[in-house]
Amino acid sequence: MISDKMKAFVNGSSAIRAMFEDGKKMAAIYGAENVYDFSLGNPSVEAPEEVKQAAIEVLNNTSPNVLHGYPNNVGFEDVRLAIANQSNKQHGTSYTENNIVMTTGAAAAINILLKSILNPGDEVIVFAPYFGEYKSYIGNYDGIIVTVSPNTKDFQPNLAELNSKITPRTKAVIINTPNNPTGVIYSAKTLSTLADVLKDRQKEIGHPIYLISDEPYRELFYGDFEIPFVPDFYDNTFIAYSYSKSLCLPGERIGHLTVNSKVDGFDDMISALSCANRISGFVNAPNLWQKVIPKVLDCSVDVSIYKKNRDTLYDILMELGYECVKPDGAFYVFPKALISDDKAFCDAAKEFRLLIVPGSAFGCPGYFRMAYCVSHETIVNSKESLRALKEKFSR
Repeated sequence: MISDKMKAFVNGSSAIRAMFEDGKKMAAIYGAENVYDFSLGNPSVEAPEEVKQAAIEVLNNTSPNVLHGYPNNVGFEDVRLAIANQSNKQHGTSYTENNIVMTTGAAAAINILLKSILNPGDEVIVFAPYFGEYKSYIGNYDGIIVTVSPNTKDFQPNLAELNSKITPRTKAVIINTPNNPTGVIYSAKTLSTLADVLKDRQKEIGHPIYLISDEPYRELFYGDFEIPFVPDFYDNTFIAYSYSKSLCLPGERIGHLTVNSKVDGFDDMISALSCANRISGFVNAPNLWQKVIPKVLDCSVDVSIYKKNRDTLYDILMELGYECVKPDGAFYVFPKALISDDKAFCDAAKEFRLLIVPGSAFGCPGYFRMAYCVSHETIVNSKESLRALKEKFSR
């Protein structure tokens, strides 16, 4: 018999994955081309050719003992140094390999960090809407998720409410920018105000409040601007990063955790993260992809493809009368549902072969998410189904 804790995880399992399974069933009935599946954020753009060539080069020129043996718990030193140097070049940091922990994606980065800092009953604050898996990650280590309600005007974090949610049990705050599910990028003004609140409150409660910036979509933005670098605003910052989106490698499970040099208890933290990376079960980031990454750090997927998809889908939604904040990054839109019950709304969408995810899955009922990392043809062809859905609730 499974544990009570696992029963709770199973009962609260991902609505996104459930929708994805529905999509496979509908595709078998109607044909994949007649099902408009916007449920799962599975990158649709092909990885850069340089990634393939780098993988071949690593396979051909790396000693089997290195390629297939155990690496350092925190990853190969040369790989970590290359990533640190990239940060130094881009953000003016002075990081070394000691600031980088290689992980099996951003999810593992967040998990080993939470494992390292949480005691049972410690609280982690998230801003709705948030990536739904955060709740499970926090629960893995008997932490308590504390949700700040959404600012639905522009989906910048609701900082007015943040201060009231901080308690002596607050151990960390998670942010996600560019954001899943809204596509909103948190502004420098937002981050500066957030940092001011955390600085004041951690002094008051007498222990660090760690800021975890989840950034798998960092390279996916649409406009001539720079995404603010979170450690510039707050010392006790960690960055969880994945190459799943920037290089379109979600199945390779390769990412890293950046530990800001000014984090309280830096040396002890690195020791804890090294241990957590070993004992959590996934052990180490895969050797092949660790060795590939330094060769492709300056590469990225063709973001213009996602921008075209965003523009087309957003224009369709606006033309049909949906309400939506235009996303500046990632590959999601987060429109307002046409009825208050977003789950019922998303169930109704299946009548028109539309697969969309209720905002409740992100702690923000009354909205729905569409992942536009699909073919452009799918977006164009979905217009009449989106129109029919709108008409169903406009009668």
